[in-house]
Amino acid sequence: MEETCNMQEIVKPENLVYKKSSLLLDKTFTYCPGCGHGTVTRILAELIEELGLQKQTVGVSPVGCSVLLYAFMDIDFQQAAHGRAPAVATGIKRLLPDRFVFTYQGDGDLAAIGTSETIHACNRGENILIIYINNGIYGMTGGQMAPTTIPGMKSSTSPRGRNVQTMGYPLKITDIAATLPGTYYVTRQSVHTPAAVRKTKKAMRRAMEYQSLNRGLCFIEIVSNCPSGWKMTPVESIKWMEENMLPYYPLGDLKTPAGENTNQ
Repeated sequence: MEETCNMQEIVKPENLVYKKSSLLLDKTFTYCPGCGHGTVTRILAELIEELGLQKQTVGVSPVGCSVLLYAFMDIDFQQAAHGRAPAVATGIKRLLPDRFVFTYQGDGDLAAIGTSETIHACNRGENILIIYINNGIYGMTGGQMAPTTIPGMKSSTSPRGRNVQTMGYPLKITDIAATLPGTYYVTRQSVHTPAAVRKTKKAMRRAMEYQSLNRGLCFIEIVSNCPSGWKMTPVESIKWMEENMLPYYPLGDLKTPAGENTNQ
C-alpha cells in the first residue's frame, strides 16, 4: 500500500518561513517586474502590521510610480499633487499628531518639483517619515533624466549620457537633508539583495519608532533599479546599479540620533 502524505503534518506553524502581511490587499502589484518598489511596499506593510500601527497610519503619495502604493495597502491614504507630499503630510501630522504619517516618493518627484517642500519640511523638523525611492530616472513618464541621474547615465532626454557641463551635477538631496537641524535620522539603503532588504527593514523600523519621540523628521533614501527605464533585464539592472549607482550613492547612515550606533 502506497503511503499517503498528510499536508497538515508537513506544513506546521513552526516551519513557516514567510507569511504575506494582512495589510497587503489581494491585488497583483502593477510595478514593473524586477523593480524595487514591490519589495519596499512589502517591507512597509510588514512593519506597520508588526508594530500594530494599521489604524494610526496615514500614507501620502504624489505623482509617479509611488502613487500606486495606495492600491496595495489597507491603510488610510492621501494622494498629493506632484511634489507636494511633504506639505500634505505636514498638515495631516499637525492636525492629527497621534497618527503615524509617512510620505512615499520617487526621485523625480521629491528631488525636482518637490525640492522646496522636501527641504523646508526637513528644516522645520516636521515629525514625519519620508521614504524616497531613487532609481536615477523618471520611471513612469518615459525614462527622462532626473535630478539624480548620475554623470554619463543615458536616458530618453540624455541619450548620450548626462553631461555635467551642460546638464549640471546630480542632486544628492539625502546628503543635504542630513545637514539640516530638523532631521533626526537620515539613511540611505537598498533592497537589491536579501541582506540589503534586512538592513532596510531595520532602518525603517527605527524611523517608525523614532516618530513617537517627536524629535524631528526621519528620511530614508532607497536606491533602486529601474529595468524598464534603464532598458535592461532585472538582473542586468541590479548589476549596473551595483557598479554605477551605489558608488555615487553609497549606502549607510548619514545622520543618527546622538549617542546611537544604528549600524550595529
